[in-house]
Amino acid sequence: MSALGKLLRTTTFKLTLVYLTVFALFAVALLGYFAFNTRRLITEQITDTVNAEITGLSEQYRLGGIRRLVLTVDARARRPGSSLYLVTTFNGDTLAGNVTDLPSGVLDQDGWIETPYRRLDETEGANHPEHHSLVRVFQLPGGFRLLVGRDLEERERLYGIVASAGRWSIALVIVLGLGGGLFVTRRVLRRVDAMTATSRSIMAGDLGERLPIEGTGDELDRLAENLNLMLERIEALMGGLKEVSDNIAHDLKTPLTRLRNRCEEALRTAGSEAEYRAALEGTIEESDGLIRTFNALLLIARAESGQSREDMTEFDAAEVARDIGELYEPLAEEKGIALKVDAEAPATLKGNRDLVSQALANLVDNAIKYSVAAGRSADAPPAEIKVGAVIDGDRVLLTVADNGPGIPEADRSRALERFVRLEQSRSLPGSGLGLSLVAAVARLHDGELTLADNAPGLKSIIALPRTGPVQMAG
Repeated sequence: MSALGKLLRTTTFKLTLVYLTVFALFAVALLGYFAFNTRRLITEQITDTVNAEITGLSEQYRLGGIRRLVLTVDARARRPGSSLYLVTTFNGDTLAGNVTDLPSGVLDQDGWIETPYRRLDETEGANHPEHHSLVRVFQLPGGFRLLVGRDLEERERLYGIVASAGRWSIALVIVLGLGGGLFVTRRVLRRVDAMTATSRSIMAGDLGERLPIEGTGDELDRLAENLNLMLERIEALMGGLKEVSDNIAHDLKTPLTRLRNRCEEALRTAGSEAEYRAALEGTIEESDGLIRTFNALLLIARAESGQSREDMTEFDAAEVARDIGELYEPLAEEKGIALKVDAEAPATLKGNRDLVSQALANLVDNAIKYSVAAGRSADAPPAEIKVGAVIDGDRVLLTVADNGPGIPEADRSRALERFVRLEQSRSLPGSGLGLSLVAAVARLHDGELTLADNAPGLKSIIALPRTGPVQMAG
């Protein structure tokens, strides 16, 4: 397709043509209205002048008869730029005036008539332009006829000036409109072509490309900004997918290899039923760990894809906190940890109760696990975990605070990534998915997970909006 054809097919150029057509029609209507009213105004001025002269001449006839009327008309007809006059007898013989060659029947009509004529002072047979006039024929007592009129040349000249100006104005509007339309269309098309080229690069695999932004703040800039945000999100998701794939390949390879080696060792060395049973129990335990890992990955995937939004209901987050505290209290007591719950006042929010419960349980489980693993000196305060659910403005805060080793500030954002296990946690069981799941659940509810210093220890805060996440249409 040629460059001109590409321009003519754009929506911008078509809209320009529509607006140009509407504006041109409006201009034509406005100029036509102006020309019509100008013509009407001049006609009214002519009729007022002629009526005044007829009134005056009729008075002259009444005062002095036909002789005085003829003398008055003859005097007026000789003036430069005078009106048109003609006085005739009842049979049409001219007595005075400056008009000749009127079409037949004109003097027999009363009222206003537009008619061609020739002035008396013009040489007969010479090539003179045709004159037109607006005249009124008035019958006098005695059968005499009086014709008074005005030439229409001035009216037609002014009308021609307006018409010519209108034609040139419309032509100028069309030329400037088409030129402006082509300019605007080329500018828009250049930006659209740049976006198209960038999109092709992105489709080719370069997710780092971004749509160009002119900085004008117009609709194309706003579209580009939103698309760039979407591309950043897609790039982050693709990077996360790659990272998860790599982590699965590395972190799950070890337990799978260990599982195979245990089975192989049992086949090679086990000689009794007890040894086979022990090997099978170890295999089941290892398999359960793998199943838990895959279940956690599935929960994270469901939360990040928004599939769990369908199960959003209103529930009391304080009740969830009390239930989790009751569930983990025996385990905490067994480990020598004081587990306290501060969730007396109702804290209603809209969300997925099961996922919120799972997220809070993950935080409590981590707090118990790392509080025990940290070890304590004789003079250190006893291990303590506080679980809370409070309302903070338009948010509900679910908190789990411990006085364990905590997480260094530099590692807190990395601790939320999948399969990330900090050095001090390598000796503990787990897959490094607990905090990732909590963060995914918080994002599902349009909230956030924050890791803060509890001085000493770690304070995990899940902040969720009380009204629930915004539901996307369609």
